[in-house]
Amino acid sequence: MSEVASKAALAKSAAGALGRLTTGQKNEALLVMADALQREANAIITANAEDLERGRQGGTPESMLDRLALETVRIDAIAEGLRQIAALPDPVGDILETMERPNGLIIEKIRVPLGVIGIIFEARPNVTVDAAGLCLKTGNAVVLRGGSAALSSNRKIVEVLHTALAETSLPPEALQLIEDPDRSSVDEMLKLNGLLDVIIPRGGSSLIQNVVKNATVPVIETGAGICHTYLDASAVPAMAESISLNAKAQRPSVCNSMETLLVHRSFAAEHLTKLGDAFCSANVELRGCARTRTLIPWALTATDENYATEYNDYILNIKVVDGIDEALEHIARYGTKHSECIITEDEENAERFQDEVDAAAVYHNASTRFTDGFEFGFGAEIGISTQKLHARGPMGLPALTSTKYKIYGNGQIRS
Repeated sequence: MSEVASKAALAKSAAGALGRLTTGQKNEALLVMADALQREANAIITANAEDLERGRQGGTPESMLDRLALETVRIDAIAEGLRQIAALPDPVGDILETMERPNGLIIEKIRVPLGVIGIIFEARPNVTVDAAGLCLKTGNAVVLRGGSAALSSNRKIVEVLHTALAETSLPPEALQLIEDPDRSSVDEMLKLNGLLDVIIPRGGSSLIQNVVKNATVPVIETGAGICHTYLDASAVPAMAESISLNAKAQRPSVCNSMETLLVHRSFAAEHLTKLGDAFCSANVELRGCARTRTLIPWALTATDENYATEYNDYILNIKVVDGIDEALEHIARYGTKHSECIITEDEENAERFQDEVDAAAVYHNASTRFTDGFEFGFGAEIGISTQKLHARGPMGLPALTSTKYKIYGNGQIRS
């Protein structure tokens, strides 16, 4: 039996026991895991250094190395994420609805674990812990397949977590890491019907599309983030600059960072040159339409391909538009249904933008960087779902549950 199948089978065998644990037992396990991560921080950082060195030798961009890097403060934050998950309400067992039928049957709709979740992700080792914590809290076993760029980090993290779980009521077998770096291991996971109940991909567009197109196991699609900010004619200049810079430059390597800035022509005439200078000071490379380049001559020319690209880097497209209609058309064409923003003092335009934009999160006068499980109060998230079935937006604990009906009778039969 392959590594993928054998580890998925181990996870499935543990799922039943995991589903019987109390909230207290699950929370205790999460707290033990958090303590272990901080206690073994030096060993994790040493393993992470191997990944970083391998990445540098392979020419990995600095923005991607930033996503990969672990240091004490980041490990502390990851551990704190587990503690926050432990403090959150456990959705498993919640009674969502109770119905009494005319024949006397009592029907309860309750939350239950999904079962065994497969998560395929790229070079962010914090996802290993976030995913483990969220899945285990909701009574799900989890099979992780991280990118080869973070293999040493992920291997050490899971080793630390397994050792910690051995001291708790939670079976260590419920957490599995696929270590085979070959793409065939991903392909095998996609077709493990009967062992995996659902697959969640986290990463770039090519990874997500490969999973969506080739999986026979059900998929919850998390989307690439080609996010836009539209500066309307009435936008307050200081607010527009602050939010735009934050959306692009605060952490460009993540999926909720802005990739294209749309600017109303009247706002552009007065303020775009100054805004271009601000992006230049933030080391952001600009690519713009013809009208943009008239006001920001140092900007490169933006193409259709640029507008359709998720950079995850210090690169920004700028397009001057005639109004909200053109902004909406551009977003509908190039957006990935992730996060979109309008900066405006025009309440009618703000309401129209939020109503008409088809995205998981639509902002008025706030940075797209807030599309995040922590910021929404969900604790660590499993991903940002851009689909419309089951879950959408930041996926916290409830998104990792399904439902079932419990029916109570006293001898009823159907006529």
